[in-house]
Amino acid sequence: MFRLTSLNLNGIRSAASKGVEAWLARHQPDCICVQEVKAQADDVRGRFETLAGLSGHFHFAEKKGYSGVAVYTRHQPSDVIVGFGSPEFDAEGRYVELRFDTPAQKLSIISAYFPSGSSGPERQEAKFRFLDGFYPHLLALKGQRDFILCGDVNIAHRQIDLKNWRSNQKNSGFLPEERAWMTQLLDDAGLVDVYRRLQPDATDTAYTWWSNRGQAYANNVGWRLDYHLATPALAAFARRESIYKDEKFSDHAPLTVDYDLER
Repeated sequence: MFRLTSLNLNGIRSAASKGVEAWLARHQPDCICVQEVKAQADDVRGRFETLAGLSGHFHFAEKKGYSGVAVYTRHQPSDVIVGFGSPEFDAEGRYVELRFDTPAQKLSIISAYFPSGSSGPERQEAKFRFLDGFYPHLLALKGQRDFILCGDVNIAHRQIDLKNWRSNQKNSGFLPEERAWMTQLLDDAGLVDVYRRLQPDATDTAYTWWSNRGQAYANNVGWRLDYHLATPALAAFARRESIYKDEKFSDHAPLTVDYDLER
């Protein structure tokens, strides 16, 4: 089995102080895609270049303490792609792609962090620009290779993907335009929401993010914002999924899928 995890760290130093490295040592993924590293190269050097025996490959934001993504892997990639060709969003550290190519297969594992629009209209417009530019990138990539994109998408696709869907229909993360983008990605572009392939009807057990306000976590008032989005050939190998909630490393929970890639 190829075990692949996605986790928004909300700061790698913060998550490390809460025990994420010990959990990784027990959990033993082959790859973990992380988002919101919130660190620069100098912060990582000598401390976070590896985690639990996994080697990290990073895309840092230009702005200190902001965004940033990485893929930690126990397998050596054949190539590492940093950024997806958007000057605006590549400056924010939102995309790193590891390629594992053999004569028989072209395979990519991607860690991506979609913008949030919750801070105001300006950032929501930026989020829409990101979606407009990212869709054709994924469509072109799908025509060239198989991939699994793991990340914090900052969109709850369907009503069953968040607790209070009625009161959030005008809020970033559940806007009609964002949900339509996800539908287009799945229905027209043909990518697969792997968690939903395995758990098509799960509701309150599917959440991966909880607001820090009030008692959202204690009351499980959550959202499903973290995804594995895969090309159909790879999605077909997904066997088991899990969302780890026994410890809290971040305001997100780790989402893991085991893929039977040896077959």
